[in-house]
Amino acid sequence: MPSNKDETKRLLQDSAIPVAKGVTISDIEDLPDAIKKVGFPLVFKPLDGNHGRGATINVKTVKAATEAFEYAKNYSRRIIIERFITGYDFRVLVIDHKMVAAALRVPAHITGNGQDTVQQLIDKENEDPRRGYGHENVLTEITVDRDTLDLLAKKDYTLDSIPPQGETVYLKSTANLSTGGTSIDVTDLVHPQNVFISERISRIIGLDICGIDIMAENLTQPLPENGGVVLEVNAAPGFRMHLAPSEGLPRNVAAPVIDMLYPPGKDARIPIIAVTGTNGKTTTTRLIAHIVKSNGTRVGFTTSDGIYVQNTKLMKGDTTGPVSAEFILRDPTVEFAVLETARGGILRAGLGFNKCDIGVVTNIQEDHLGISDIHTLDDLCRVKEVVIGAVKRTGWSVLNADNKYCIKIANNADSNVAYFSMDEKNPVIKEHCKKGGIAAIYENGYITIKKGDWKIRVEKVTHIPLTFGGSVDFMIQNVLAATLATFLWGYKIEDIRMSLETFIPSAAQTPGRMNTFKFKEFKILVDFAHNPDGFNGIKAYLQTIEATEHVGVISGTGDRRDEDIKETARIAAQMFDKIIICQEKYLRGRDQQEIINLLIDGIHEIKPNMEIIINNNGNDCLKYIIATAKSGSYVTILSDTIDNAIVKVSEYLDKEFGV
Repeated sequence: MPSNKDETKRLLQDSAIPVAKGVTISDIEDLPDAIKKVGFPLVFKPLDGNHGRGATINVKTVKAATEAFEYAKNYSRRIIIERFITGYDFRVLVIDHKMVAAALRVPAHITGNGQDTVQQLIDKENEDPRRGYGHENVLTEITVDRDTLDLLAKKDYTLDSIPPQGETVYLKSTANLSTGGTSIDVTDLVHPQNVFISERISRIIGLDICGIDIMAENLTQPLPENGGVVLEVNAAPGFRMHLAPSEGLPRNVAAPVIDMLYPPGKDARIPIIAVTGTNGKTTTTRLIAHIVKSNGTRVGFTTSDGIYVQNTKLMKGDTTGPVSAEFILRDPTVEFAVLETARGGILRAGLGFNKCDIGVVTNIQEDHLGISDIHTLDDLCRVKEVVIGAVKRTGWSVLNADNKYCIKIANNADSNVAYFSMDEKNPVIKEHCKKGGIAAIYENGYITIKKGDWKIRVEKVTHIPLTFGGSVDFMIQNVLAATLATFLWGYKIEDIRMSLETFIPSAAQTPGRMNTFKFKEFKILVDFAHNPDGFNGIKAYLQTIEATEHVGVISGTGDRRDEDIKETARIAAQMFDKIIICQEKYLRGRDQQEIINLLIDGIHEIKPNMEIIINNNGNDCLKYIIATAKSGSYVTILSDTIDNAIVKVSEYLDKEFGV
C-alpha cells in the first residue's frame, strides 16, 4: 500500500508536532499560489514517493519550481511543496514505541583534491569495499542522475570539473543511504524531549516500527527551541545506517525487533500437540482442535482427510506427514498446532517438528503390518514411540493404560506421563495415581480426571454427542484422550465440558467417523473402519442398534496381509445379515479379484451360507443399497468402500428429500 505523506503531516500537525509548512497540489496551474503561500526556498517531493525518489530541495526560482514539479510528477499524481528548512538531516528509529537509535545522514558527496574530475572522484568513492549495488552492502554506490547534474550545475560544475583541494561537493539533495549517503551515529546525543517527541509520533501514526526524518541544526536541543521539524515518518525504515554507521557506535537495532515479536520470557514457539496411534487419531485430533478453538485460540490441525486452520480446509487428502506439519507450523496465523502423526510419514521423513508439548498415543493395534519392514506390533510400537520421544522433558505423554504397548512406551518416556483408561480399577491407573499421577478415566458413566486420590468429573458421557449416548466405547476412549491432553495443557474443566457438549459428530465435523444418515425407512452409517480393531468397535456399536436387517458394505486394502483382510471379513460376517463387497479402490498392487476372494473366504469361515453381493461400481452400489433397503434396516458402509460415500449419500438425500 503506498504511503501518504499528506495525511501523516496532518496527523502530526493536529498533535502539535513541529512539521514543515507546506501544501499539496496536483495541477501545475496551482503552483503560483503554492509558492506564494509557502514562500521560497522550497522542497518538492511526490506524495506517494519513497527513498528520496522524485525529490528536489532548495528551489529558489519559479523556473526551478516548474522543473521540480514536473520531475516529481513522474512518481506521484500529487506533489508536496514544503518550506525548505536549513539544517542537518537526522533519522530517528523507534521500535515498539521506544527510541533505539538516531543517525545524522549525510548526502552522497565527494571531496576535491585539486587533481581529479568529479566523475573520477565518484569512481574512486565507489571503489570503497563497503559500497555495493542496492542494499547488498552497508553503503550504496553513487550513481549520476538528474539530481546530481542539477546540484553540480548550481555550482557551475560538470562531471569534468576539477574541485579544489578540500572542497565538499554534494551529489544528492537527499541523504538516503539508498542514493549513496552515509551516516553518523548520534544516539547518545539526542535530547530527552526529542526522544519523547519521537516515541509520541510512533503512537500517533500507529507504527510499532518507524523511521522519523527530522531536519534540524542538531538533536541536542529540543526541536521547538532550535526550529527543527519532522519531515516524514517511514513505515519500513532501513537498518543499515544504524547497524553499520560510517562513523560512531554501531547499534544492534534488530534486537529490539526480536524482543518486540518474541518478548523475553515468552516461548517463541507455538504449542504443539501430536496425536498418533492405530485407531482414533483423526477424531482425537479434531476434538482437541475443537477444544482449543472454543477457548479463543486460532488452531491449525492436520488429519487424514486434510489440513485445516480453524474450520477452513486448506488442503485435501491424507495430510498426516511431516510436510503437512510444516505447512501448519509455518502459517503465521496459527497460534496452536494439533498434528495427527501417522506411521507412514514417520517412516518416510520423520515428524516435521523436533519437540512437541504433548504427545498422545490412542492405541496400538494390528494394522499396516507387513509394510515397510513393520511386521509385528513391537515394530509398530517403536514407530509410534517416536512421537513420545519428541515430547519436551517438561511436557506430557498421554497414553492408553488399557493397551500393553502404550504402557511399554510409557516406561521409556523421558517426559511426564499421564494415562487414560476405560476402567478406573485398571492396575496401571491405580498404581499411577497412588504415586500422585494424573489420569482420565471412564467411571460410573462419567469422563473423570483423577489426580492422586481426587476425582474431578468433567461430564456424563450421555451428554457428549461424540459418544452416541455412551454407546460407542472407542469414541469414549477418544474423548478421554482429548480431555486429558487439554486438561494437562491448562484448560479449565468447565471450558472442556462446554467444548465436549458442542462437538457434534457429522459429515462436516468428523467426516468418515460414525456419520449417520437418516432416510425415510432406513439408516446408513458411514465409517472409515479399515482394520480388525476398527471393525470390532463398529460391531460393538451395532449390537446396540435394533434393525430389521443389518447390511454391510466392505472392501479390503491391498497392502495389508492376507490374514488381516480375512479377519475384517470374519468380523463383518458376525455383525451383518447381508454383505456387499465393493472393491472400488485400495488395490495397492494386488489384483481386484484376489482381494475379493480373501474377503469371501473370511466371511464363509463364519457363515458358509451368507448372502454376498459383489458390486465394484460405487455409484451403482449406492443406488442398489437405497433401492433394496428394507423398512427398518441399518446399512453400514465401512472403509470408505464406496468412493466418497459421505458426499454421495449427502447429495442423494439433498436431491431426493431436500435435507
